[in-house]
Amino acid sequence: MSKKVRYQLFLEPAVSQRLEALAAKPGMNKSAILSDALTAWLDRRGANELDDKFGQRLNRLSAQLNRLERDQLIQLESLALFIRLTLLRDAHMPEPDASARALARDRYEAFVAQVGRHLASGKPSLNPASPEENA
Repeated sequence: MSKKVRYQLFLEPAVSQRLEALAAKPGMNKSAILSDALTAWLDRRGANELDDKFGQRLNRLSAQLNRLERDQLIQLESLALFIRLTLLRDAHMPEPDASARALARDRYEAFVAQVGRHLASGKPSLNPASPEENA
C-alpha cells in the first residue's frame, strides 16, 4: 500500500455538511471522496475542457471549410477560363442572324434545364459517370 500524505483543510459549513452526508453512506469515507474530487478537479484544470469537447469537431469543420474553399476556387477558375475562351471564340464570329439567335436561345434554355435537373438530383456534375446521364 502506498504511503499517504496527511492534509488539514478547512471547509465552509454547507460543504462540510454535504461531505458528512455523503461519507455516511455505506462504503464511503471522507478521504476517498476528497481525493476523488480533488483528482477530478486537477484533471479538468490540466486539460482544456473546450478542446476535449469541441476540438475534434472544430478540426472536422475546418477540414470541410478548406475543401469548400478549394472547390470554390476550382469552380471560379473553370468559369473564368470558360468565359475567356468563349469570348475569344466569339470575337471572330459575324453578327448573328435570327436563326442563330433562335439556336442560341434554344441551347441556353436546354443548358438552364440541365442545370436544374442536376441541382434537383443532388448529384455533382464535375465527374459524371457517363455522358448520356447529362443529356
